[in-house]
Amino acid sequence: MSAEQTQPLVDLQRLVVALRRKRRFWLTTALAGLVLGCAVAILLPAPPTAVTKIMVIHPDDSPTDSGTLMRTDVAVLSTANMAAAALKRINSTESPSDFLKDYAGLGLTNNVMQVTVKAKTKDDAVAKAKALADAFIADHTQRTQAAATGRSKALLLQRDQAQAQLADIDNQAATEVAKGRNSNAGALEQLYTQRANLVSKIADLQNQAQQAGIGSPEVIAGTQIVDTPAIQPVSKLKTYGTDGGVGLALGLALGLAFAAVTALVRDRPVLRREISQHLGASVIAQVGVKPIGPAKLWRRSQAVTESGRVALTLARAAREDRASLSLLEIGAASTAAELAVELGRSLAEDGPVVLVDDLPGKELSRLPVEGNVQVVEAGDPAVARAVRRVGVGTAAPGTAWTDLSALGAETVLVVRAGFANTQWLHTVARQLADCGVPILGVVLVDPDPKDHTDGTLWDGLHTALRGRAAVVARKQEDPVAELELGGETKPIEWPGKRDTERRRRPLDRARPPLPHERMDVDPDAPTRRLKPVQES
Repeated sequence: MSAEQTQPLVDLQRLVVALRRKRRFWLTTALAGLVLGCAVAILLPAPPTAVTKIMVIHPDDSPTDSGTLMRTDVAVLSTANMAAAALKRINSTESPSDFLKDYAGLGLTNNVMQVTVKAKTKDDAVAKAKALADAFIADHTQRTQAAATGRSKALLLQRDQAQAQLADIDNQAATEVAKGRNSNAGALEQLYTQRANLVSKIADLQNQAQQAGIGSPEVIAGTQIVDTPAIQPVSKLKTYGTDGGVGLALGLALGLAFAAVTALVRDRPVLRREISQHLGASVIAQVGVKPIGPAKLWRRSQAVTESGRVALTLARAAREDRASLSLLEIGAASTAAELAVELGRSLAEDGPVVLVDDLPGKELSRLPVEGNVQVVEAGDPAVARAVRRVGVGTAAPGTAWTDLSALGAETVLVVRAGFANTQWLHTVARQLADCGVPILGVVLVDPDPKDHTDGTLWDGLHTALRGRAAVVARKQEDPVAELELGGETKPIEWPGKRDTERRRRPLDRARPPLPHERMDVDPDAPTRRLKPVQES
């Protein structure tokens, strides 16, 4: 597997884990949106709405009409003239433009229109709906009657023109008859035929004009209010549910968006794989956070068991050598203090243990200890006399890096997932390397329960437990040892106490650095940074 891999622009796994860890935040925003939506429904109730239905008869109704006539009526209802006419009927001083915003028309069928009117009070809404319906009916019948009157006038005008033509033909016929025997019989016959046609046409136009003058009585009689204005009933449960649901959706969307953006911008690793890579050390154990609320009742024993198991893991690592060990916390001071007490209790079976409390809040000193465990502060004379000591300090921002080596020759980092950003994790790893304090491993606090990424650096021989630098002290008397690399066992000559030149020889680039080579690098040289193997 190649160590160089292209990093994705957005790590979806990391984003999902970050959102899951922020669930309290976006659930809180969703709940706030729900409460706010219900509060809006209570404090700002919807205005009373009156509804009425009008039967609209059109003179040109046909079964094939696609609703064009009804859409025209709805458009006419939404005009300023119609609003002004309705307001005039109830003697209201409201502006027609404002009234237009409070009502709407809807064509239910080709001949039925529904009108909804909103107002401040129920009586006002009903009165405005009745006035608006009456104004529309009056306007509709007036337009229908005006159209009929116009048609009647046009027919009468055609009748008058035909009568004028008839009088001219009568004059021509009288002139021909006055000629006596010299009259043209064919011309007279043609004039009599034209006269008969005109007489018939005049009679038809007269009848049509009379019919048009009557208008469309079916339109006038049929266009009426079929459903009297009434206040539309409102379900409070439906209103609260709708407003609350909208608020819930908006709050959830905003919470998820904010959590996603902050997860990408703040760049705080939460996966075991990322934390181990940035610190250059393997994750050897993980501890969950203390349960809060009712969960304490059924998860207390689980948390105690988990903490004890991690302490035993650290105790086994500490028993391999008598070198001093330190626990450095990054965002988990209380957890580091509790682990130190558990670790001291486990190591106390082999002899007295001194716990050095160098935490900013002195949280370790407030915890009860038993047996051969003694808690002292940094700088106490008992620290120098201690055979076995465990230092507890912090690697959070503001740490005095030069004091970390005094807490222990080796260290275990207690890191809270999602607390420190990538830059600070790199800073911690670099400063510990410059101080010559190898990292035995990382105890991850508050890990994601569904994080299945690997947190072991298989090429971190100089920092992992099996490659700890303190092995050199045990191998002083054994100059020849064996080291297993890549399935092959190779002999290694360990340096003696006075073999200074050999201890400072250049590192062999063909193999991983040996523990004694890692510890004895030139302090003036830049920190050697090994790139961890990344998962494919």
